Amino acid sequence: MRLVAVVDASVNIPGLEDLTMYRSVASVPFAGRYRLIDFVLSNVVNSNINSVGIFPSYPFVSLLDHIGMGKSWDLDRRKEGLFFLPVGLRKGNHLGVGDFEALEEHMDFFRKSRQQYVVITNCFTVCQLDYNEMLDDHLASGADVTEAVSNGTSLRTYILEKSLLVHMIKTFRQQRVISVEDVVNLKKNYYTYNQYEYTGYHAIINSKESYFAESMKLLEEPHWRSLFLPDRPVYTKVKDEPPTRYMEGSSVKSALVANGGQLEGIVRNSIISRAVIIQQNARVENCIIMQKCVVEEDCDLSYVIADKDVRIEAGTVLHGTKEKPIVLRKGEHVMKEDAI
Repeated sequence: MRLVAVVDASVNIPGLEDLTMYRSVASVPFAGRYRLIDFVLSNVVNSNINSVGIFPSYPFVSLLDHIGMGKSWDLDRRKEGLFFLPVGLRKGNHLGVGDFEALEEHMDFFRKSRQQYVVITNCFTVCQLDYNEMLDDHLASGADVTEAVSNGTSLRTYILEKSLLVHMIKTFRQQRVISVEDVVNLKKNYYTYNQYEYTGYHAIINSKESYFAESMKLLEEPHWRSLFLPDRPVYTKVKDEPPTRYMEGSSVKSALVANGGQLEGIVRNSIISRAVIIQQNARVENCIIMQKCVVEEDCDLSYVIADKDVRIEAGTVLHGTKEKPIVLRKGEHVMKEDAI
């Protein structure tokens, strides 16, 4: 138990507004049956870390409903476990991982934790990062701060001694820095820095275009297998639902389909979440259809991201592009005459 984890779920991603109007980035659905936060929490558990603080910003009701007390990740413990530490509303965006003003609101979390080192990470980088291996590399380097990178790209994940983090929090206003990420990017000369090279799967979700592109990559078996590793499972909230029903006349190829749905139409190269209904003669191609959506009969959809609870009226035609997918916001009711 060398590490305590800080999951900074307060970082705003300007390119994801359509998907984060009613939820935080952390609870955006991904890969059919998961949320983005599932991947970082699974990394925490798979690295044998049993103390984690989640620092969310508003709106966080969806996130709180998803993670609860952390039971699905075996973090509902009498000692340590998962701590939900909401960040107060402030002017300006939280753009840096490890925002000092947010961490400052919950200094007791750091004072009470027994671990010597802290890993600070985010919810929009999907990967299979082993924090213990990263800590070993950090200790071998002798540096003050270690940053995880992959082929020159920052994964915006950092390890440092907890006492140093507390010092940074206490002095960030005098030092004119806003976050741990800011300190690393500026390479302040009063600290030393190290980079840990990660070689596995990673996807950075920082726009609706990257969200769509990285989601579609998971339809390719090599990408899927490099993310979902047998020895490092991805955990999520358990949903007790029956398998999806494939009705007579349906045709599904090259798709990820979650449980609880009913498919009567044609699905090609798409990701279908839980409890989705696709009616007769509807065609869904190169789409992401989220939880509890209804695609009525004779619809023709391509390059569409339909958020949760969207209903698309019979006969609607929606064609986006790979570069500019159409995003239907949560709960939207799309009528035939509204289609572009």
